[in-house]
Amino acid sequence: MNEFWKHPDLIPWYVFGAVWVISWLKVKPTKLAETAGSRLVTIGGMTAAFVLLFRETAWSSALRQRFLPEAEWIFWAGIWVTSAGVLIAIWARYCIGQYWSARVTLKEGHRLIRSGPYRFVRHPIYTGMLLGAAGRAFTIGEWRGVVAVLVILAAHSHKALQEEALLDKEFGAEYASYRRSTGFLFPRIWPAGIDTPGEGS
Repeated sequence: MNEFWKHPDLIPWYVFGAVWVISWLKVKPTKLAETAGSRLVTIGGMTAAFVLLFRETAWSSALRQRFLPEAEWIFWAGIWVTSAGVLIAIWARYCIGQYWSARVTLKEGHRLIRSGPYRFVRHPIYTGMLLGAAGRAFTIGEWRGVVAVLVILAAHSHKALQEEALLDKEFGAEYASYRRSTGFLFPRIWPAGIDTPGEGS
């Protein structure tokens, strides 16, 4: 137990993992899913990113260089950013409920979720995970963390665009209207009349 508390920066991730495992059982049957190739792109990117974030290994000297100085306040700021990201992801997971899937899918009886964080962004789970990864990058303070955040951004953007293609076919004008009023991964700050690339995850 003492070892657990020696790494307070990992506690939000333990909470995240526990919630995901528990909630995995409460989802609707799948009606339509992404291809295996598309799924492998996401899995490969996320695996590489999490290895960069959490595995202490003999990385190249460039990746082990610090982009932030070692300071206790930076370490704890990173924990707070990670915690905020995990809370956003959990909130979004609660709101999407039985329509959630680890894969790009449409569920039976699928409907658009526009409550909670989905009022502001179409993929708040990814937003939360990206914010959590950014917090982790702060706590380790090395360039490998920055690379991991960029990989997660690319992987989640790829997955989100696949989801949006399915949802656009399923909901048509309703989804087009939803896109115009929300941001992709972050709340939109431009006029609602301007559409963006990319509800889903």
